Parts: sequence; structure tokens; C-alpha cells
Amino acid sequence: MNHSAESVLGGHASRIQRTGASLPFSDERHLGAHHWLVEEAYLLDAQEYDRWLGLLAEDIHYLMPVRVTTAVGARSDTSPGMAHFDENKYSLSRRVARFRTEHAWTEDPPSRLRHYVANVRTFATEDPDHLVVESAVLLYRSRGDVREAAVISAGREDLLRRGTDGGWLLARRTILVDDSVLRTQNLAIFL
Repeated sequence: MNHSAESVLGGHASRIQRTGASLPFSDERHLGAHHWLVEEAYLLDAQEYDRWLGLLAEDIHYLMPVRVTTAVGARSDTSPGMAHFDENKYSLSRRVARFRTEHAWTEDPPSRLRHYVANVRTFATEDPDHLVVESAVLLYRSRGDVREAAVISAGREDLLRRGTDGGWLLARRTILVDDSVLRTQNLAIFL
């Protein structure tokens, strides 16, 4: 399901979809995409958000729909029109800029973050300069010594696009969290 197609901010997002079976782990494209995800996780853990923004395509759509618990056979397990994140490059850059101000109280003191990325599968597309990448992410987030740490588990589907320098850029990310109720103080983080 293309969640970007249902979003106002996702109207500009690439509609490229996967074709065929997942690529073998030995495929250079898979190895490159996996390496990209690990490097991205490092930047997010280190909170090097300006460098992270450099990994994003100008037309990125970054979406995390609200999950709902539904009966077997229901049409969807997301709430139509509702999202925790529904962002483009501009809104993501504004969030990053806010971290550098005195108004970023949700991250003062900063969270301690650890992104665990696993179950990476890559898929070719009709365009050789794009890859669809599925991954599982587990985020451990600690905020000081007063509150319990938060753990967020999610599946992600990314669209990576080859940049002009030959490296990958994130053109689309859909994050499907595994919980209907998020047990974290706020979402001033990136998955």
C-alpha cells in the first residue's frame, strides 16, 4: 500500500515501487543500501541532524501513520488521514533547526538514542537509480535518570535514490510502528 498517495504532503513523493523478489545479500546494491542504513543510524544516534538532512532527497516524504488495532480482514491497520509524522524536507529541516534553539525543551537534556536496524531486504525497481529497502528498527531512548527508557519497534519501507555523487539519498520513508499506543514522552526524534 502506498501511504504517501493518501497524504497531502506526500502528493509530491515518488510513486516508484519494488519489482520482483528481494535481492540476494551478496548483491552490491543490497550491501550499499545496508551500509547506508547503518551510517544513517549512527548519525541519528549521535544526533548529527544537519549531516542526516544531507542524506535526504529534496522531494522526500517522511511518514509515520497512526496504527490502529483492527479485526482480521479489515481494509487497513492505519487510521486514514492521521499520522505521527507526515513531513517533507522543509518541515524536517525546521524540526532540526529548532533543536538548536532554547525552545527545544523536549530535548533538554538531550535523549540518549540507539537505533538497531535489522531484517534488511532490498528490492529493485523499474528505475535502476532507485531501490526499495525494507528494514526493522528498534529505538531505545533514555531521557535522564527520572523516567523509564522508551522502546519503539517499527518496520520501515524506504525508497533510496542514487544522488548526483553516486551515493544514496532517502526519497521516501514509511514507518509502521508495532504499537497502537506509543509509550514515549514525546516524538522529538527521528526513526
